[in-house]
Amino acid sequence: MDGVAWSCAVFVAALVSAWLLTRFLIGHLVKHEILAQQNERSMHGVPTPVGGGWAIVLPVLLALLPSLPAQRQAATFAIVGGFILLAFVSWVDDRQDLPRLVRLAVQVFVVIAALALSPSDLIVFSSHWPLWADRLATALCWLWFINLFNFMDGIDALAGLETLFISLGLLLIGLWLGHDWTTLSLLMTLMGAVIGFLWYNWPPARIFLGDVGAIPLGFLLGWLLIRLAGEGHLAAAFLLPGYFLADASVTLLRRLLAGEAFWTPHRDHFYQRAALALGSHARVLWRIIPLNAALLLLALVALRWPVPAFVAGLGLITSALAFLRRDAIVARSKVDTPDNCCG
Repeated sequence: MDGVAWSCAVFVAALVSAWLLTRFLIGHLVKHEILAQQNERSMHGVPTPVGGGWAIVLPVLLALLPSLPAQRQAATFAIVGGFILLAFVSWVDDRQDLPRLVRLAVQVFVVIAALALSPSDLIVFSSHWPLWADRLATALCWLWFINLFNFMDGIDALAGLETLFISLGLLLIGLWLGHDWTTLSLLMTLMGAVIGFLWYNWPPARIFLGDVGAIPLGFLLGWLLIRLAGEGHLAAAFLLPGYFLADASVTLLRRLLAGEAFWTPHRDHFYQRAALALGSHARVLWRIIPLNAALLLLALVALRWPVPAFVAGLGLITSALAFLRRDAIVARSKVDTPDNCCG
């Protein structure tokens, strides 16, 4: 079976398996009362099963394992090991709320291990920097990406859609650059699994991704974007997740400037305020989907013209955040509590 046929086969297999796993998990999680309860960050009105990320993590893990003997690279072992470790630690956190420092320590460990075992010719930001400086900047960005991916998993289907667009962008870029079919098959598996999960996660969601999904996905997607940047396509690597990066980073900066405890749960992200204002998760998603599609196209353009594409992307993201903020202004006159839109 050639590469194209094999990738299509794993896509279908991942989609079907994730759909079946998610359906099973809904009943299993409800039975064992593993439910997302309401807190300061909640955007849902009723307790909802949390832990659906296993439906994505397991198919992706099956796609990652065959790459170990084929590639024989220490960094690949670190990525697979880190993916597994983060999934299990995050699953424990979904069930019993681990201390923040424990979760952060595990994330720091897997990121440092992966970068320490990476080839010395993997340069992400600049070859004019000392290698340790490039590695430090990469580690900090990667850790932030892992956590912001979790922060942005705050309304139905948003993190799944972001994963889908980033994966599709990486797939198209990989085809253009002639990447090996091992990586492309991994991306096809990821896309298939996400689509299977989104069937039940589309608003109103019957199940949530949970930390067991968001944290490992942030780790894996972060690594794939780092590899893209290491090939000389830094602008494309920033453009693909551009909306998530901007919403999370601007919100963090805004809270810091306001003197707020940024580590506490909140509903201050642009997408959260817009969902409260519009009374619908789906309406917010349909505002973000065209933005992600445009950023994907700009990422492809950035392979040839990085600076113009990056500048255009910044303008597009700024306009989108302003648009969401305009929607959110309506929420100031409303009682700041979840309603039927967020169930």
